[in-house]
Amino acid sequence: MMGRAVYFVGPERVEVRDRAVPEPGPGEVRVQTLTSAVSSGTERLVYRGEAPTDVPADESIAALDGDLSFPLRYGYAAVGEVEAVGDDVGSEWLGRRVFAFNPHETRFLATPGELYLVPDDVSDTQAAMLPTMETALNFVMDGNPLIGEHVVVFGQGVVGLVTTALLSQFPLASLTVADCVPERRALALDLGATAAVHPESLDPPADGADLTFELSGNPDALDDALAVTRYAGRVLVGSWYGTKPVTLDLGGRFHRSRISVESSQVSTIAPELRGRWDADRRFSLAWEHLSDLPLDSLVTHHVAIENAPRAYRLLEDDPDEAVQILFTYTDD
Repeated sequence: MMGRAVYFVGPERVEVRDRAVPEPGPGEVRVQTLTSAVSSGTERLVYRGEAPTDVPADESIAALDGDLSFPLRYGYAAVGEVEAVGDDVGSEWLGRRVFAFNPHETRFLATPGELYLVPDDVSDTQAAMLPTMETALNFVMDGNPLIGEHVVVFGQGVVGLVTTALLSQFPLASLTVADCVPERRALALDLGATAAVHPESLDPPADGADLTFELSGNPDALDDALAVTRYAGRVLVGSWYGTKPVTLDLGGRFHRSRISVESSQVSTIAPELRGRWDADRRFSLAWEHLSDLPLDSLVTHHVAIENAPRAYRLLEDDPDEAVQILFTYTDD
């Protein structure tokens, strides 16, 4: 059987190629993809050729083998339906709706252990945002916001917006977001931010932020995040800058500020939480929040997989409009 897959073949060059999909082996299933989510942060780095090629694509995802050098298949948020099973897989898997960390392609093989059953109360669109929700949960768990704290979030892409939605559930003194795009600031207010401003107009709390999240993907924003954080405050860096250099002013106020700067990435759980939390528990929480939070408004574009190059041009040419892009798939 033939399928189609998205290939990144060079800087700002994407092709949709035919790809053979064999029959499932004894312990495998074949999934027909229904939708998949484009990661506007990571995939934009890959698209631009700004992702480092000397590191594995993702050691925690079996479908993303190799590194990030061209050409490559990429993506990690596929929702589909099991359409065929191998001899050693029970027939009860047929027709099940599943999520997989898999590149953008019409059909793919996986083992049952690599798939996650989509709960009945979670739509295909919501399920495609599972990695975003899990990432946002990890940021909030690492940030550990406390009652009465002032929190600032730089960047209101889809990950920043979902993080804002989660933070709004805490009894904070204030939750301020900074983003250059007016439409994203409006979405942030709808999701519970107490203030949403352009970064150049940011007026931090009188004593500074207790906790600041840098989620913009812009290296310059990290300096701004340090500048608005109070003495002994925390800065959590969730952005992946790829090969873009970061220049920080650490020679002035920072020297005596006792500000903590910490990286956060979803593939690991904070050491102090691992006795009580694991990936399965965090996954269960992510499913719950996907069905509870009003996130459908974050999906701005549905693009047919055949028009994949257009999706990445949208991220480059119309970043003000493109928040979450989903690929759609039709049966062959």
